[in-house]
Amino acid sequence: MKRQRHELLAPLPGTARAVESFHYGPEGAGKVYIQASLHADEIPGMLVAWYLKQRLAELEQAGRLRLQVVLVPVANPVGLEQVLMDTPLGRYELESGENFNRRFVDLSQQVGDDIEAALSQDPERNTALIREALSRALAAQVPTTQLQSQRLTLQRLAADAEMVLDLHCDFEAVEHLYTTPDAWPKVEPLARYLGSQANLLATDSGGQSFDECFSLVWHKLGLRFAERYPIPMGSFSVTIELRGQGDVNHALASRDAQAIISYLEQYGAIDSTPPDQPELLYPATPLAGVEPVSTPVGGILVFCCMPGEYLEAGQLVAEVIDPLTDQVTPIHNQKPGLVYARSLRRMATAGMVVARIAGAEAYRSGYLLSP
Repeated sequence: MKRQRHELLAPLPGTARAVESFHYGPEGAGKVYIQASLHADEIPGMLVAWYLKQRLAELEQAGRLRLQVVLVPVANPVGLEQVLMDTPLGRYELESGENFNRRFVDLSQQVGDDIEAALSQDPERNTALIREALSRALAAQVPTTQLQSQRLTLQRLAADAEMVLDLHCDFEAVEHLYTTPDAWPKVEPLARYLGSQANLLATDSGGQSFDECFSLVWHKLGLRFAERYPIPMGSFSVTIELRGQGDVNHALASRDAQAIISYLEQYGAIDSTPPDQPELLYPATPLAGVEPVSTPVGGILVFCCMPGEYLEAGQLVAEVIDPLTDQVTPIHNQKPGLVYARSLRRMATAGMVVARIAGAEAYRSGYLLSP
C-alpha cells in the first residue's frame, strides 16, 4: 500500500489542507477509484472506507488484487472543518456558496481536439489516448482557489480509472445509487449486492457533478467521433447513497464494504469467486422520473410515510401544521413511485422539498439534481 498526500492551495498563510489517497494493488493493470464524503456532512461512506482500507490491505498482502484500487477516505477536508455552533455543514463552500459536488471541470472538447489526429480503428488504443490526454489536460489546469484545487486533485486522482465509486448519503433514506443508462448493465450487480432500493439513471443531470465529469467525457467523445472512430466507454461512475446521515454504525458499514468487495470480485478486480447476486429490489428508473415533493407552506413537518415505501399517485406524504392557526396542510405526491429519501428537518419552510420519489416515467428535464 502506498499513501500519498496531495497539498491543496491554501487561501491564507497557515491554513494549508491536503487530500490523502491510499493505493493498493498493481499499477498499470487497470484502476478502480473510490472516494468518500465529498459532501463532508455525509459520514457513512467514511466509515465504509475505513473498513475497505483493512480489506484491501489484506487482499493486497495475499496477492489477490488484479487491478489497482485507489481509495480516498476523506474527499473534502475543506468542508469537513465547517462546523458552525456545533452543527456540521460541509455541503457548500462557505466563501463561494458553491456545492462541493458541482462544477467539476469539463475537458471533453479539449481532449477531443488533442486526440483527433491520432485516433484509429483500434478501440483499445483510442481508450489509452483519451486517458492520457485527459490526465495531461487536468495536469495543465492551474487552480486559483482552494475549492478549485480540491476539485482538480480529486479529478486527477480518478482520471485514468475505469471505475469510479463516489460514496455519499442522503438526509433520511434507503440505500440508492445514481449512474448512467450506458453504465447500468455493469452497475446492476453492485445494486444487487448493496440492496439498493432506487437506481436512478441519467446521462447528464446538469450539475457537472464528480461522477458525471468522467462518464460525460466518454459520452461526448463517443458522440463526436461516432461516424469515424470506435470510442468505448472507458470509464463508468456510480454515486452510492449509503442511506441517511444518521446511519453510521459498524453493522451497516461492514455490510456495505463487503458488498463493494463482492462487486469488485464480480467485476474481476479481485482474484476470487464472487457470491451469488441477490435479487434486484427495485428496477432502474430515470432520474428525470424523480418527483421532488414540496410543501407550499411552512410549519411543523410530520411525515406519514417512510423511506422505502411505494406510494400510488395522490397518497399522503406528510402534513405541515401551523401551531398558531392550527391549520393542517396535507402534502400529496402526484406520481407513483418509491419514497427513497426525505428531509431531516422537521420545521418546513414554504417551497421546501420534503421528499423524493423514484417514478418509472421521465417527465422532468434540464437540471435534475438537488441544490
